[in-house]
Amino acid sequence: MKTSTASGTTTSDLVQAGPPRYGPGHGTGSEGRRPRRGIRRHLPYSPWLFAAPGLLVVGAFSLYPFLSTLANAFTDRRTLVPGEFVGLANFRELLDDEMFWIGLRNSSLYVLGVVPALVILPLLLAMLVQRQIPGITFFRSAFYTPVVASIVVVGLIWIWMLDDRGLVNSVLEAVGVGRVGFLSDQWLLLLSAMGVTVWKGLGYYMIIYLAALANVPRELHEAAAVDGAGPVRRFFTVTVPAVRSTMVLVGALSSVAAFKVFSEVYLMAGPSGGPAGEDTTLVMLVQRVGTGLSGRVGYASAISVVVFVVTVALMLLVLRADRKEDA
Repeated sequence: MKTSTASGTTTSDLVQAGPPRYGPGHGTGSEGRRPRRGIRRHLPYSPWLFAAPGLLVVGAFSLYPFLSTLANAFTDRRTLVPGEFVGLANFRELLDDEMFWIGLRNSSLYVLGVVPALVILPLLLAMLVQRQIPGITFFRSAFYTPVVASIVVVGLIWIWMLDDRGLVNSVLEAVGVGRVGFLSDQWLLLLSAMGVTVWKGLGYYMIIYLAALANVPRELHEAAAVDGAGPVRRFFTVTVPAVRSTMVLVGALSSVAAFKVFSEVYLMAGPSGGPAGEDTTLVMLVQRVGTGLSGRVGYASAISVVVFVVTVALMLLVLRADRKEDA
């Protein structure tokens, strides 16, 4: 059946012709323009525009200081003097500097004393507070409070407690033990600073362990309990293997932080580093040598490079030990 239109074209002709085409010479009307399509143009540098603010911050406050310190380590630069290239002279001087070896000894002892405590104690604390009992939120907040407290405030509180006339010595004297020189004895002062570091870091690493313990299947503990395993055995056979990777992470983080310790020892020992400077750490030595109008910036930069190399070595050792256990 054919029907005619106003232009004299039949419907059969329209069907045979197919849908209208748009293009040069086939446009609607006399203009013959192609209809617009919603096409977004992708710029190849668009991702860099979003990353630029973060890259600028990292470059200004991390990368540039690192490269500047590395360059200054090979010069004799001082605070107000640009300095000249001296090669490895600063590093050779370190070998004969007694204070450098004292700082290296104290920083190493700090790692040995703090890291095992910060790997084990937060795990035990996390196991205690992970139970859903009334009032557990209060205890979680209480254990985490030292983390958000200022290190200066924490240091002053512990100084008042450990002073010769402080709370701890008053209690010891009342029970007949006598006063203890926590802040005047070389080794007791270092141990006291370690205790402050452990006390302040417990809550931080406790949160990390809580996240790891939440992923341990409860069925493993139930199966071990059915086999007759007690709490201690379940801890070593179920909990520790399940959170071993987290323990490695905590060990790496606490090792780096302990080797670079500054605030705790500086506040409790003073700028001099305790009796005869025997409690000086490497970072304290950097601050002492490299500051002031006559500060030896080049020599302090050389000590900073040593600190960087040792911290990287500590992380590599921890990661390598973890890989050996996996093998």
